[in-house]
Amino acid sequence: MTDPAPLALVTGGLHRIGAAIAARLAGAGYALVLHSRSGGAPDAPLVETLTRLGTDWTMLTADLAAPGAADSLIDGVLAAKGRMPSLLVNNASMFGGADVAVSDAADLTRHLTANLIAPVRLAQRVAADGATCCIINILDQRVVNPVPDQFAYTLSKQALWQATRTLAIALAPHARVNGVAPGLTLPTADYAPGQMDRVAREMPLARLATPDDIAEAVMYLVHAKAITGQTIFVDGGANLRSFERDFVAL
Repeated sequence: MTDPAPLALVTGGLHRIGAAIAARLAGAGYALVLHSRSGGAPDAPLVETLTRLGTDWTMLTADLAAPGAADSLIDGVLAAKGRMPSLLVNNASMFGGADVAVSDAADLTRHLTANLIAPVRLAQRVAADGATCCIINILDQRVVNPVPDQFAYTLSKQALWQATRTLAIALAPHARVNGVAPGLTLPTADYAPGQMDRVAREMPLARLATPDDIAEAVMYLVHAKAITGQTIFVDGGANLRSFERDFVAL
C-alpha cells in the first residue's frame, strides 16, 4: 500500500497569490485543503492545474476574523481528511484602509484576529503533539518600513512577523516556521492604468514580484530542512527603501 500524498492547508488558497501557491504545491504532489472566507470557485488557472494533475483537494470555508474560526477550520480538515496537514501556509489576510486617526479598537481587533491570532492558532494546532510539520506565514514587505496607511493591517503583519520567530523557537525541533514577505504583486481595482509599471520602476530591481515568484519562495522553504525563523522578502527590493505612503498612493 502506497503512502498517501502529503497534505497541505493553504488559507486564502482559491485566488491570487494563494492560488499560485496552491498550484505549485499540487505540482509537487501535495493533497490540498484550500480555505476560503466565503466559498466560490477557485481561479481558473488553479482549477485547470488541479484537474490536469488529478489533485486530491477539498475546500473549506471559515471567517478567520471570527473568534474560534481557526479551531473550527482545523476540525473541518480532520473531518474531511482524517489527518492533520504536514504543511500550513497562512496566506489569508484582512486588508483594511483605515489610517491611525480613524482606526478604532474594533478595527484593530478584526485585523489582529484574522492576521495574527488565527495564523498562530492554526500553527499551534498543526504542530500539536509533536507532529513534524512546516509552517509558512505570508507577511508583507512593509513590516520593515511601515507606512501610515492601513494602520491596523500593518500592525497585525508586524506582529505576525515577530510571531514567526517566536513560534520557530517554541515549536522546535519538530516544526519549522518561516515567513515570505511579498511586496506589491497584483493590482486591486483602485490602481490607475500604468500605475503598476510606474511603481515597479521605483523598486531597486525595477520590477515587482509575480505570484509565481512568491510560490517559488514558499517551495524553497518547504524543502529547506535546516531553515527556521527566517523571512524571505520577495518584493523587487522594496524592503530596502522607505516609502512615505502605500503603493496605491504613489
